[in-house]
Amino acid sequence: MVGLEFCYENAGVVGVSFFQGNQMTDIIHNIPNLKNNRKTLRNNLTPAEAKLWPLLKDSRLDGRKFRRQHSVGPYVLDFYCPSEKLCIELDGAAHFTHAGSEYDEARTAYLQAHNIRVIRFENADIFKNTEGVLQVIRRNFKV
Repeated sequence: MVGLEFCYENAGVVGVSFFQGNQMTDIIHNIPNLKNNRKTLRNNLTPAEAKLWPLLKDSRLDGRKFRRQHSVGPYVLDFYCPSEKLCIELDGAAHFTHAGSEYDEARTAYLQAHNIRVIRFENADIFKNTEGVLQVIRRNFKV
């Protein structure tokens, strides 16, 4: 038997469960209802994202493949390395409000529940200390 089951949260699909035989696999990566949002974000990178992306793309950082604006469940991540299960978030002013902080905490908890590690940088760090940022990312690689 093959089938799909959609999981809903906050009036949007946050995951898809795929049944094949007696096994169920959850699909939480790049679910269809966030496709337009991901595309819009990829086409409108923040200045900090635009500076970091050329250093990560095409496996330029220690051979690790990164994706930009990759969704996991209801969240779109700035950068994601699937082989490392590592999320990189760049934080601007909106993240330093009470609401932004609460949102980030919920997002991090969700990602950690799916065994995804999250590291965060302030946008200013990308411009003032790019090599330091890359060193921190490298230190978070498993091997």
